[in-house]
Amino acid sequence: MLTVEQLAQLDWVKTDGMMPVIVQHSVSGEVLMHGYMNQQALTHTLNEGKVTFWSRTKQRLWTKGETSGHFLDVVSITPDCDNDTLLVLATPLGPTCHKGTSSCFAPATADWTFLYQLEELLASRKSADPESSYTAKLYASGTKRIAQKVGEEGVETALAATVNDRHELTNEASDLIYHLLVLLQDQDLNLSTIIENLRQRHK
Repeated sequence: MLTVEQLAQLDWVKTDGMMPVIVQHSVSGEVLMHGYMNQQALTHTLNEGKVTFWSRTKQRLWTKGETSGHFLDVVSITPDCDNDTLLVLATPLGPTCHKGTSSCFAPATADWTFLYQLEELLASRKSADPESSYTAKLYASGTKRIAQKVGEEGVETALAATVNDRHELTNEASDLIYHLLVLLQDQDLNLSTIIENLRQRHK
């Protein structure tokens, strides 16, 4: 969250008391929405842990999700270099946009956002009918079979690289990543855990 020093440095004069706020998914990086906070809205957000704006149309505090239940749980708040804009990383509880999409800027989707969405889809297939999809059937086959597929795809990916077949390498690498994601889900792990481990190693 914002430190006392960061709070004191926010330039409310420059923004006429209404600071632009960008809300971004804390895991996928998808930009969810844009709004404005005055000091009261920011204080409420910090106290309650849910993104709250100052609604210029309603002329009152407005907590995102107060009607739909699709709140934005705050993970962190960071000011920009000029202290006149805030970036909020949040965990959305349901779709952010009133149109039912994950972002108010849909259909714009970054590559890494798609990878997160794929991971979420694979997670949803864990308890699905094995006859409903290849992924569900893979889960039903058990950890040993899933691990075997990761091994097979890893070898095929390496072989495609050794013969410099870029097309085949792209296909095999895609298969490898897909099956690896399934294996991680099977073991109740996700990409965030792997990324955090890589971050710690990097330090």
